[in-house]
Amino acid sequence: MSSLDYAQLPIAEKPLFVPPVEEVVDVLSRGLKSNFATVEVSAAPCPDLTQAPFFLTSTGLSGNEKLVEIGGPPYLVPKIQRDKLYDLAQLVRHLQRDPAFLAGAGAGPWPHIGVNCEGIINLSLRNGTVDQGTRIVSVEPVGAPKGKSGYLQRQLPASETRTALLGNYLLSDGLPGQVIKVVAKNRTGEANFITSIRETLKKHYGDKVVGLGGTFVLLEGKVKHHVMPDFSAHALCSDDDVDAWLHYFEMRAPITHVGTLVTGDMGLDLRVQHFHGFSQHGDGGHYHYDTTPAAAHYEGYFVLARSLVRVDQPKETHAVGRD
Repeated sequence: MSSLDYAQLPIAEKPLFVPPVEEVVDVLSRGLKSNFATVEVSAAPCPDLTQAPFFLTSTGLSGNEKLVEIGGPPYLVPKIQRDKLYDLAQLVRHLQRDPAFLAGAGAGPWPHIGVNCEGIINLSLRNGTVDQGTRIVSVEPVGAPKGKSGYLQRQLPASETRTALLGNYLLSDGLPGQVIKVVAKNRTGEANFITSIRETLKKHYGDKVVGLGGTFVLLEGKVKHHVMPDFSAHALCSDDDVDAWLHYFEMRAPITHVGTLVTGDMGLDLRVQHFHGFSQHGDGGHYHYDTTPAAAHYEGYFVLARSLVRVDQPKETHAVGRD
């Protein structure tokens, strides 16, 4: 199937509130302590993210930082819209970004393997050339019942730059620069790592919508991920339907995650947080929370986004399938 033409799709952009980095560091330093026993937040130079344990396709996260949301859950549930295929390399070119780094959580290109899959997007464009580090994760064997299935992680070739249905990405020049470093250990509260960051920022900034994008690694402990099976033959009309359809697995550290979070919707029908993970040992999927809170050890690097680009916002929407 061919990808959609961005010239024919609605694309809107709205500014985000960008507070001083040192202020965000202070807000998170204080706020995350309600959810983790050990919290260390600082403004720091970004490490080389092409190296272990990150394995991203750009060294940094900085340079003309924006968040991008494509499509949304209404294209997946209640019924699949198979025509919603997007070429991410073409999106970057359409937005006139080169060099560019695009990283985050989305649905994988189901035509590539013939079934629905998770996408862990990790793609760079330099001088027109794609560096493709994206992984996909699918339920194996195809059609296996829930509770008796496994999963398989694969890396996409440079020739395959499509995604499907929905996605939440950080778009930047991929340059080294100052980032917000967050280290959190021993989860004592109910919220997961990303939710605790988002809710802390939301509590402080209120109606001023702040957006972050970046990467974090679970260095120790285990984590609950889901992997989407192939598309449901039946309509998924509620969160309970979606929960019954998804396959859940406990996965092991280290796992690198990429994605975005925003503290408000801005009338754009946004998914307020969305992170997917991959690993060198084959585990990966959609991040939910750590399952060994006392052992949990997170290390994350994030940048504040200046604006959010909304691509192909669904005309008809709902609140199903947002977690």
